[in-house]
Amino acid sequence: MDPNLKPFYAVVPLSLEELFGKELQTLGVEKFRLEKGGCWFGATMQQMMKVNLWTRYASRILLKIDEKPYRTEQDVYLAARSVAWEKYFKFHNTFKISLTATHSSLTSLDFAALRVKDAICDRFRDISGERPSVEKANPDVQIFVHLSKDRCILYLDTSGESLFKRGWREAKGEAPLKENLAAGLLGLAGWTPSLPLLDPFCGSGTIVIEAATIAARIAPGINRRFGFEKLIGFDSTAWQTLKKEARMGVSWDTPVELCGSDISTLIVERAQKNAALAGLNRWLAEGKIRFFASDARKTSPTSTTAGLIVTNPPYGEQSNPKSASVASMMKDVADNLKQNFSGWTVWMLSSDRQLPRQMRLSESRKIEFFNGPLECRFFKFEMMSGAYRKKTNHTEPKKL
Repeated sequence: MDPNLKPFYAVVPLSLEELFGKELQTLGVEKFRLEKGGCWFGATMQQMMKVNLWTRYASRILLKIDEKPYRTEQDVYLAARSVAWEKYFKFHNTFKISLTATHSSLTSLDFAALRVKDAICDRFRDISGERPSVEKANPDVQIFVHLSKDRCILYLDTSGESLFKRGWREAKGEAPLKENLAAGLLGLAGWTPSLPLLDPFCGSGTIVIEAATIAARIAPGINRRFGFEKLIGFDSTAWQTLKKEARMGVSWDTPVELCGSDISTLIVERAQKNAALAGLNRWLAEGKIRFFASDARKTSPTSTTAGLIVTNPPYGEQSNPKSASVASMMKDVADNLKQNFSGWTVWMLSSDRQLPRQMRLSESRKIEFFNGPLECRFFKFEMMSGAYRKKTNHTEPKKL
C-alpha cells in the first residue's frame, strides 16, 4: 500500500453509500470499500481535504489513528494512552470525545469515554507538563472512539461540524431536510441540470438550493471551516489552492429551471433568503431559480417541457398529529398531478408506507431511506402522458 495513503472512514447516510462511492471516484480516490452506513477509503491528506470540500453525501470524514483489542475499561484507557496525540494537536487545543459501541460488553459507555479523556490528558501531562481542556460545544479537535465486541478503534475527525452544514443556512422552515439528504434524493432520482425541477413542498428550499449548487458546480464546503484546519501538519497552501480551483470552476452559464413552491408566503420568503445566503442571487435575478406561493393541490407545471418533481411533503412526523385531513390533502395533490403533470416523473419521500395507496397511485419504484431517525420510503411515480385523461361518452349518431 502507498505509504502516503491514510485510512479514512466516511460516515454516510443509509441508501447513499453507492452515490458516495461514485463521488469518490470522480474525486480521484481509487481504493475504497463500501459498507452499510459508511465507507473505508485510502487517501492522501490532500485528497482528504478535497473529499471534505466536495462531498455532497457524507456526514463526516474520520482519520483512523489506531485499533487495539480490549476487554475492560482499563484496556480502552491503555489503547488511547499509547497514541501519540501530540503529533496531531497541541495541549492548548480543546477536544471532545464521542464514543459509540456495537455489541460491547462494557457496562458504561460514559465511563469508557471518560477513560479515553483521562488517557489523552495523562499523555500530554507526562510529555509537556500541560494538559488540554475538554470543550463540548465547539472543540478544536474531535476524537471518535468505536467499540465493537472486542476491538477499540480510535479516530480523529477531519470535518468539524457535520458535513451537511454547508455554511449558509440561517432561516429554517419546520423540519428542514439536511442538505446531504437533499443531495441524496436528487442523486437517487437521477436528476440532472437538463431536467426542469419542481418541489411543491419546498419548505426552507433545501432541495432546490442543493440542485442549484450542483448545477452551478459550487463545492458544498466552499463557505465553511473544517476540523483538519486545526490539526498539526495542516497544509494551508494546498488547501487554499483547492479552494481557488473550486471557485474558478463555478459555472453560472448552465441552463437550468429550478422551482420551489409552498402554501405559506412566509415560508417562501425564507426559502428565497436561504438561496441568497447560499450565494445564488444571480440565478434568482435571472429567474433560473424561482420560489412562489402555491397550494400543492393546485400547482401547475413550471416548465413547457416535462420534468422532475422531488419533494418531501409534510407527512408523518412533520404533520403531527397525523389526521385524515392530511391523507385527504395528499389525495388532492395526486389528483392534481394526474390531471396537470402528464409526462412528469414524481419522487416523494414519506415516513408513511401507505402513501401510494392513500394517493391512489402505483409507485414504479421505492427506496428505503432514513431522514434522521425516521425510516422512510422514497416513492417514484410516473405521470404517464394520456394515462389519466377523463373518459367521456360519445353517442354515435343514428343512421337513418
